[in-house]
Amino acid sequence: MAGFEGVSALCENTNDVFLDVSKLLLTYADNILRNPSEEKYRSIRIGNPTFSTKLLPVKGAVECLFEMGFEEAETHLVFPKSKSVDQLRRVRESIAAERDQRLGTGQCTPNPQSANPASDSPASPTSAQASAPQQPTQPAAQPAAQPAAQPAAQPAAQPATQQQSSQSSMSFLRTLQSNFQHVMTYESPELQRKALSCIPRGQLCSRARERLQQARKADPKCNLAEEDMLVLELLQWFKGEFFCWVDNLPCSRCGGSTQSSGSLSPSADDLRWDAGRVENHYCNACHLSTRFPRYNNPEKLLETRRGRCGEWANCFTLCCRAMGLEARYIWDCTDHVWTELYSQSQRRWLHCDPCENACDKPLLYEDGWGKKLSYIFAFSKDQVVDVTWRYSCKHQEVLSRRTQVKETWLLHTINGLNAVRQQALSAERKRELLERLVVELVEFISPKSPKPGELGGRISGSLAWRAARGETGASGSEGKASGFVFIPTESERQVKLFHLQYNVTKDCYCRVHSGQEEIPGWETGSWKSESIFRKEEHDWQTVYLARTEGSSSGRVCWRVVCAPVGLRIKAVSVRAISQTFHSGTVRWSLRSAQTTVQFLGDGGMHSLSGFSGSTELVVEAELSGGDGDAAWQHAQLFRQSMKETETSSFEILVEMEDA
Repeated sequence: MAGFEGVSALCENTNDVFLDVSKLLLTYADNILRNPSEEKYRSIRIGNPTFSTKLLPVKGAVECLFEMGFEEAETHLVFPKSKSVDQLRRVRESIAAERDQRLGTGQCTPNPQSANPASDSPASPTSAQASAPQQPTQPAAQPAAQPAAQPAAQPAAQPATQQQSSQSSMSFLRTLQSNFQHVMTYESPELQRKALSCIPRGQLCSRARERLQQARKADPKCNLAEEDMLVLELLQWFKGEFFCWVDNLPCSRCGGSTQSSGSLSPSADDLRWDAGRVENHYCNACHLSTRFPRYNNPEKLLETRRGRCGEWANCFTLCCRAMGLEARYIWDCTDHVWTELYSQSQRRWLHCDPCENACDKPLLYEDGWGKKLSYIFAFSKDQVVDVTWRYSCKHQEVLSRRTQVKETWLLHTINGLNAVRQQALSAERKRELLERLVVELVEFISPKSPKPGELGGRISGSLAWRAARGETGASGSEGKASGFVFIPTESERQVKLFHLQYNVTKDCYCRVHSGQEEIPGWETGSWKSESIFRKEEHDWQTVYLARTEGSSSGRVCWRVVCAPVGLRIKAVSVRAISQTFHSGTVRWSLRSAQTTVQFLGDGGMHSLSGFSGSTELVVEAELSGGDGDAAWQHAQLFRQSMKETETSSFEILVEMEDA
C-alpha cells in the first residue's frame, strides 16, 4: 500500500475493524493538519481510553502512526515540531483512499488543511487514564529514509539509529500481538476434543494418583493435588511416547540421512496449516529433497507429532488445555519456547519444558544452558505477563540487555493489551488474575542463587513436591543434597535388595524392588553431571547420552546411600553399556569411601569386590577424547535403538545387610 507497511498491515483487518480504526487515524492526522501550531494535537497519551482500547490491539494501527511521523516518549506518542507534515499527509491519503474505496464513495476524503477541528476527534490526547497501556517500545516506526521527493526546506532525515529502533519496536509489538492472538486457538472446544482423542487420559490420571500416594508417603503433610502429578505424567508421556524431535528428516525414498539445504516454497496446503516456511532436507545419495513444513497450527501437529521446540511447545500447550489444565505459552526472544501451568495447590505457575521433560526448573536456561536472557513473556487466554525474572537470578545483567524497548513503554503496552482482553471477564476473575500477579511479582524480586553445576532445580517447595519430581531420594529427610541420592525404600529395605535399571529410549529409571517405581529423566536420578545431555538421532533411530558439543570432557555420577535405613552393603554388581569411536574414551568406576574399582562398559554384569561393609557407593562415567568437530559424539553411554523400549542399558544391583 504505497510502500507503507503499517497501512498494508492495517488493511489486513476485517472491514468493520478497518473502517473504525481508519476513522480514528484520520482524525489524529487531520487534527495536526488543521491545527499545526496546536501542541495538544501533536501528543497522544498512551493512556487515552480510545487509543488503548481501539488502536493498540489492532494490527497495523500503531505502525501507521509511526509511519506518519509520531515518535515515542515515555507515556506519549509525539509528533515533533521539527518534523514535516508531508509524510503524515501521504500516509493519511493512503489510508483515506483505501477507506473511500471500501465505503464505495469513489472520491477521496477531503484533506482538512484549513477546516475546523472535527467534533468526533478521539478523546483529547492530553486526557489520560492512570492505568494506561504502553506500546512495546514503539519508537517512531518510520521508513529507513525520507522519500526522495522531499522539498529542500524539509528537515534532515531521521537518524539511522532512531529509524532502526522504530523498526525493531514495530516488530516487537507484532510479536506480542501475534502470540497473544495465537493462544486463543487452544480454546477451541472442537480442537480440544481432537487433542483429547490422542491423549491416554485414564492411564495418565491413574499414574498421577499413584505418584501422589508416593508423595504422601514421603511427606504426610503433603498438600499437593492429583493435578500436580498429572502435569508430570503428561510431560513424560508427551516426550516419551507422543512427540519426536527433528534435526533432519530421513530421506523419503531411501530412508537415509539428509542435510539441510535452504528452503522450499510452501504449498497451498502448507499455508493452510500456517507453515510459511518449508525446509529442504536433501539426500545426497538419491538427489531427492524431502520437505519439512514448519507447521504453526496445533491441529496439524496432532497429526505430524514432530518438530523442534516451537512445534513441541505449541502442541503441548494445546494438550494441557484439553486436559483442563490452566496453561500459558512462553516465548523467549533468545529463540526458545515452552509452557507454564498453574498449580492450584501450590498457588503458583510452574515452568514446564516438554522438549526436556523438565518441570519447575526455571533457571535451566540461564544457569544450565548459559543463555543470555532479556525478554520472556507468558501468553494465556486472559493475559500477557512479562515473566523474565522467574527465569533469571542475574537481574542486573538481564536489565542491561533489555534495550529493544523502554521499560515504561513496555509496561503500559502490556497493561493495555490485558485491559482489552479482559473486558468481558467477571470482576471475580479479574481479581483472581490480579492476586496471582502480585504473587508472581514477589517471586520475581526474590531470585534463586543456584550452586555451580545445578540446572535450576528447586531449592524450595515441600518435600512431597521434590520427591514426586525426583529431587530427593530420602524418605523423610528434609536436607537438600547436592543431587539425587538413592536411599532404599521400605520395600527395598525389607528384601535387602536395591536394583536400579535405566532405559535410555524411554529415558526412565525403574526401581525393581520398590513396586517397579519409575523415575523419568536421566538427570533426575543422577547425583552429579557435567557437560552431559541426551541425544536422539532420528535419522539412525538411536538414542544415547553424550557430552555437550564443544566440551572436552563430561561426567555423570549416581549415588546410593544405605545408612539412613540401618543397612550396609554386602555385595555390588553393575552393568553398563558404552560405545566409543575414533579416539573417544569412556572410563567407568565404582567407588566408596575406602575403595575405587574400574570396570568395563561392555554390557556384562560385573560383580565388584571390596565394598562389603560400606554404607554408600558412587558409580561414575567419564567421557573424553574424540576427533574433530564431532568429538563430543565419539564417546557415548547407553546407545540403543529407539525401538528397544523394554531393554535396560544400565543396572546397579546392591545386596544389603543389617548394619
